[in-house]
Amino acid sequence: MLSVREMHVTYGGTVRALRGADLEVADRQVATVLGSNGAGKTTLLRATSGTLRLHRGRIDSGSITFDGTDLAGKDPAQIVGMGIVQVPEGRRIFTRLTVEENLRAGGLGSRDRAAKATAERRVYDLFPVLADRRSSRAGLFSGGEQQMLAIGRGLMANPKLLLLDEPSLGLAPQMIGRIGEVIREIHRQGTAVLLVEQNATMALAVADTAFVLDIGKVSLNGPAAELAATDAVQRLYLGHGATEESEHGPVDTGASATNPPRTTRTLSRWSA
Repeated sequence: MLSVREMHVTYGGTVRALRGADLEVADRQVATVLGSNGAGKTTLLRATSGTLRLHRGRIDSGSITFDGTDLAGKDPAQIVGMGIVQVPEGRRIFTRLTVEENLRAGGLGSRDRAAKATAERRVYDLFPVLADRRSSRAGLFSGGEQQMLAIGRGLMANPKLLLLDEPSLGLAPQMIGRIGEVIREIHRQGTAVLLVEQNATMALAVADTAFVLDIGKVSLNGPAAELAATDAVQRLYLGHGATEESEHGPVDTGASATNPPRTTRTLSRWSA
């Protein structure tokens, strides 16, 4: 499905963000990318979605193909039309618009009314709270509800591949398992996911395969469960399964690489 080969990216012609990154995402797969701040995770998503130029970034060499088609030179709208949609870090919803209006914006690239109606039903099935508040302005929502809306808006384009950039960022720790369950359900419905996530425990629990970016280059990759069991990943990203960092400090999760956190399967209970 998605193939990234020897990708080199710079910002402003001087700052090197990716240094020969290689990555593969198979059809109907969940892949996660781990790495420290500045490792190039978001840059990888921007290069894939065609939004890199909006951030003064440039692909210097390498290739990105999707279903065998080279993405070089294609603008974001064309890439969405091919089936790749990015949900950016920080949600970026339209706070003055209602839920319905935000979702309608997500489906603007499609002229198929039946497909848009089906996508909207899918979003409301995934997130019942959005259905209940479809006429409410998004700016009045909590952080968790806004993240639901951001994901839902991305799904309105009926993507084959959904790019998620830090979907749990800034949310309460108890929300993380519910985010993971949503990703699982999106995957069960047939959409592939490329996940960049600060919470490595959740990311490795939902992913089929994992990649570790280190200073712009993939240093480790393989089945997520196998990587979660390695000493390097446990030490650097899982803290030996003892604690996670929240915005308020360490949080005891009771999870480990071999015993990931249990997640609720009741999507309607996702609350902010």
